[in-house]
Amino acid sequence: MKKVPFDNKEYLKIQRENILQRIKKFGDKLYLEFGGKLFDDYHASRVLPGFNPDLKLQMLLGIKNKAEVVIVVNSNDINSNKVRADIGTTYQEEVLRLIDTYKEVGLYVSSVVISFYQELPNVLEFEQKLKNNNINVYKSYKINGYPQNIPLIVSDDGLGKNEYIKTTRPLVVVTAPGPGSGKMACCLSQIYLDNKNGIRAGYAKYETFPVWNLSLNHPVNLAYEAATIDLNDVNMIDPYHLEKYGITTVNYNRDVEVFPLLKAIFEKIYGTTPYYSPTDMGVNMVGLAIKDEDEVIKASKKEIIRRYYETRVKIFLGKLPSDSLEKMEMLMNKANISPSERKCVSKALETQEKEGEPSLAIELNNGKIITGHRSSLLGASAALLLNTLKHFAKIDKRIYLLSPSVIEPMQRLKVKDLHKEYARLRAEEILLALSVQANTNPLAELALKQLPKLKGLEVHSTTILSEVDKNTLKSLGLNVTEEPINYQSKLYYKG
Repeated sequence: MKKVPFDNKEYLKIQRENILQRIKKFGDKLYLEFGGKLFDDYHASRVLPGFNPDLKLQMLLGIKNKAEVVIVVNSNDINSNKVRADIGTTYQEEVLRLIDTYKEVGLYVSSVVISFYQELPNVLEFEQKLKNNNINVYKSYKINGYPQNIPLIVSDDGLGKNEYIKTTRPLVVVTAPGPGSGKMACCLSQIYLDNKNGIRAGYAKYETFPVWNLSLNHPVNLAYEAATIDLNDVNMIDPYHLEKYGITTVNYNRDVEVFPLLKAIFEKIYGTTPYYSPTDMGVNMVGLAIKDEDEVIKASKKEIIRRYYETRVKIFLGKLPSDSLEKMEMLMNKANISPSERKCVSKALETQEKEGEPSLAIELNNGKIITGHRSSLLGASAALLLNTLKHFAKIDKRIYLLSPSVIEPMQRLKVKDLHKEYARLRAEEILLALSVQANTNPLAELALKQLPKLKGLEVHSTTILSEVDKNTLKSLGLNVTEEPINYQSKLYYKG
């Protein structure tokens, strides 16, 4: 029987136990800072095959009667309409999405904290919107000298000037729409204010990556560095843990840098500290649920290569500085891998050279590679999907799943009535057309039944895909990379 690379069931059990033990350690209350994504954690599912993207959310649901959620968002991110690159929503939209999602599954969302608070137009508008929907809103402020000036920080003019968040449950999960939101400062502020109100509270951090009990240059940890290249996160040996216990563990630079502050705050509030290292602060047990390390290593190396191609595109679009590529190459050297290992890349480029049109290639689990290129009727993504579905359904390549007589009226509608510049059918439009045809065309129905087989396959495009096509391919579970070349000659194209 094939071993499962990652054991979800075991992880849920040991993770819940660890968090419950940490609550007991402090008694009255635990503020648990959630790093990364509470759900839709597709990075984790790619580097840890078998990891359920919503596993952390499931873990919390098992103790939901003990937990409440506080969401922290930075006022600067609200005012600048900062966008989450992975899903294209602003941070304020993401806060609303998180609230809806948590409430739908039965988690209690007690409040939203606007950190680094400033009375800016977008901030005031968002604050009022939350209040109009009966959501408690609290404000926290910038502390000059944070995190170095500990006497000021641990005072009524520092942490004490923030609004006190009223919480009612022993576990307070502090999460955010993205990095830099001020989650840790929120937790520290509450510990300080709780103590003034006679409540003994504690702090812990739940960060999936880097994995503390894997080696510094383990591919899983290198893949985390590759995923956070825009944040300049660097994995490092936890010097405090090594000094205290003589044990080598892995953490990342930001937690190591802020640890002296947290330790000093505990000492100032309670006269002693429960933690002697950043590793002590963590509760993550993900490394203990890895069952097939060889498969995890293979998956992590693939992720690093995907991140390399993603970095090239972001540099081209001006979203990352050019030296980011050097960092990616350094990570690949540490993992002893090369971009050429992604077989679908060379095949896509070869197809484009042959056809003279933008092309895509997909690598199947058996190593076979299928291609698709742009034509007068179809975009390259649509062509690739049709060719792949026909392959899985064992339909002859020469057979039209959608005849030109079906496609051409759709093209006319797009250009004449919808005023689209792009007449060729996109991936999503092809799937919709197939679903309509499926009622009368058994082959179209058969092709659609193959869609689940696409999940987890590798795809490369010779140009930057439109957001519409990219989102469709990702929704199907495909791992997509691109060449840093515009898919249109125009600099601005909405699609």
